[in-house]
Amino acid sequence: MLYSIHNGTVSQGGEVILSHFDFEIRGTEKIAIVGRNGAGKTTLLSLIAGRLDLDADEKHPDAGISRARKFTIGVLDQSAVQRPEETVEERFGDETSFNRMFTELGFSLSDKGKALGEFSGGEQTKIMLIGLFLAAPDVLVLDEPTNHLDLETTQWLEEKLRAYPGAVVLVSHDRYFIDRVAEVVYEVTGGKLVRYVGNYSHYRQEKAERYARQLTAYEAQQQEIRRLNDLIERFKYKPKKAAFARSRVKILERMEKIPMPEKDDAVIHTGDILPARMGSRNVFEAEHLSIGYEKPMREVSVRIRRGQKIGIFGPNGTGKTTFLRTVAGLIPPLKGKLRLGEHVDAVYFDQFSAAIESTEIVFDWFHNKFPKLTGEEVRSYLAGFLFYAKDFGKQVSNLSGGEKARLVLATLLFQKPNFLILDEPTNNMDIPAKETMESIFRDYRGTILFVSHDRYFLSRVADGLLFFNKGEAPVMYYPFGYDRYMERQRRIDAGVDVSIERTAEEQRLIEGLRSVPEREKRERPLSTAEASIDWELRLNAEEMAAAAAAYEQADLEAHRYPETEEEYENFDEIRGKQQAVANAAADAWTKTLLTWYDIVSRRE
Repeated sequence: MLYSIHNGTVSQGGEVILSHFDFEIRGTEKIAIVGRNGAGKTTLLSLIAGRLDLDADEKHPDAGISRARKFTIGVLDQSAVQRPEETVEERFGDETSFNRMFTELGFSLSDKGKALGEFSGGEQTKIMLIGLFLAAPDVLVLDEPTNHLDLETTQWLEEKLRAYPGAVVLVSHDRYFIDRVAEVVYEVTGGKLVRYVGNYSHYRQEKAERYARQLTAYEAQQQEIRRLNDLIERFKYKPKKAAFARSRVKILERMEKIPMPEKDDAVIHTGDILPARMGSRNVFEAEHLSIGYEKPMREVSVRIRRGQKIGIFGPNGTGKTTFLRTVAGLIPPLKGKLRLGEHVDAVYFDQFSAAIESTEIVFDWFHNKFPKLTGEEVRSYLAGFLFYAKDFGKQVSNLSGGEKARLVLATLLFQKPNFLILDEPTNNMDIPAKETMESIFRDYRGTILFVSHDRYFLSRVADGLLFFNKGEAPVMYYPFGYDRYMERQRRIDAGVDVSIERTAEEQRLIEGLRSVPEREKRERPLSTAEASIDWELRLNAEEMAAAAAAYEQADLEAHRYPETEEEYENFDEIRGKQQAVANAAADAWTKTLLTWYDIVSRRE
């Protein structure tokens, strides 16, 4: 055990922040600290860094901090850089290792002559991180290390921390970053620390399982307590049974009470959220669509099918928001073709949508938009978006940015559209709110096209990706989720040849193969190579037609609305099985389409 705190208590300004808690660093563990704002995460980091001491505790002589040996600690906190007038050269010298890492992160060697205060917040963080990695302390203590960092630097930091030979203790709101780095997660809640082995996703799963177990045990004990109390009441006044009643009282007194578990801050939805109507199979199609305002920014060709959840990501200034606004009809295309499918009910959300101002209270603001709802229906629906009794009386104008976004999204989803166009829908939301919205969007059975810089949100919601790169590079389509995309990027970095990526234009052509006639051949002599390819195409055409028919049938069944009472009662189970069949059929069909594409590519 490198470092441990046993039964510790920390107070600041007369207020107890952490009370009788335990914490430990085992060897070179990579530890993440999570919890609500103000729970005591930064206080814990200050304690580990030696900037705070535990409260004196005469009642608990065993309380305190123990260390296996002397060790060094390096700290990165959120405060401004110390001695900002110093140049990089003065602070870190001219070592080759520093220069190599400095230029690796996008700086030029001439930047070493600049004062540290002249750099942006993100640049200062990069420089401080370089210094920490070169100093190589036994324990790194990092407070929000990804704040102000771009995606490329965040990914660099992930790899450096995963390979770091010492221990790491960090606080971060970047769940994907924690997922990639952490081996242990401590949750700060109610002044205590709860240890979970694994990354962020494992922590969330284990916490849900612990809650379910504790709730089951709590309810069973409460039932037993009621049973014992009933026996006591029945027999305590009967002379022959009084001793029996007193023995039940003793059992109750000795019983160690199981506390009722705290509910999770997030509301995790588990049932399908259905649009009012299905809409056409092809929701949106763009062909050589030039987007921009006065000047074209880029060209996009893509086809979006019903039920897809497409996440758009890439550097700032590459046209992501412009594309969404064009799809939503808010700005006209400069040239090219775009088409919205029939019976498509689209809604658009961005940060301007969430900038609502009203003197109405939350309850009235929502109820006035849907006056046919009862008060109980309003309260029940808004509770699914984390609005409770304490929130209903708040004035809408006084809500935080994240709360306003949730209220607007609740309003849009209540209209039951079948196509959501969302620009950074979880901006300004805390983690419970993000996880609530993630569960809603996962259970939503319409189509979603969204932009997000939140990698965890992308990984949880998107089943396909559009990557908008800098410059003239085409928009790239990736037919899988973000985790698969990142794994592919790591393979490319390792020198592996990966062929799964296709441009969005190529994907549009593949999606359009359903309209290609079954036989499309020229009556002319063929070379041996051409004849072989023609034979492969004939076989593939048969497989493609059969797979398309199977998918059409499975997809229709998966999107069919319940018709019988039994189907309504078992909707989730039946829909899950139908969707699994449809997904398998879609994979089989996609495989035949990609085979066709590869064969045709050889012919050309």
